[in-house]
Amino acid sequence: MSKGAQQPRAAFEPTDPDVDLAVPAQRRDLARGLGPVLAVVSLGGVIGACARYGANLLWPTAPGAFPWTTLLVNAVGCAVIGVFMVVITDVWAAHRLVRPFFGTGVLGGFTTFSTYAVDIQKFVAGGHVRTGLTYLALTLLTALAAVWSAVWLTRRALAWRQR
Repeated sequence: MSKGAQQPRAAFEPTDPDVDLAVPAQRRDLARGLGPVLAVVSLGGVIGACARYGANLLWPTAPGAFPWTTLLVNAVGCAVIGVFMVVITDVWAAHRLVRPFFGTGVLGGFTTFSTYAVDIQKFVAGGHVRTGLTYLALTLLTALAAVWSAVWLTRRALAWRQR
């Protein structure tokens, strides 16, 4: 076989990361596998972003004020992902599209790194460097504590239930 020739790929093989999208058959194979994933991530992202928008409507943050709503949304999202990951790995054999829909889509759309980063930038640009750094550290610690606590509590609840 010449250097540029493509070997046929079995249907069950994972897609090569070096797929040549100029080859119609490879492009079609890639789209067939990723199309449903992209669709459910998009749908979940819309749902999550709408939920985040709703949280901001219910608890608006005044310009220049500490962004408690964004901090709370990110902490809640991290706690939910902790519960979700335990459930789909330890309890429930989920369909292959559940994780991208809910984990990446819904929770990715709900939590917001971009708003968090912009809030920090605004604090620093406005001369409130200490507040920006506090927010940076507080969000990181809160998010890690939320996911860790949720995983721990979910596993304990499941262990207690199985007794």
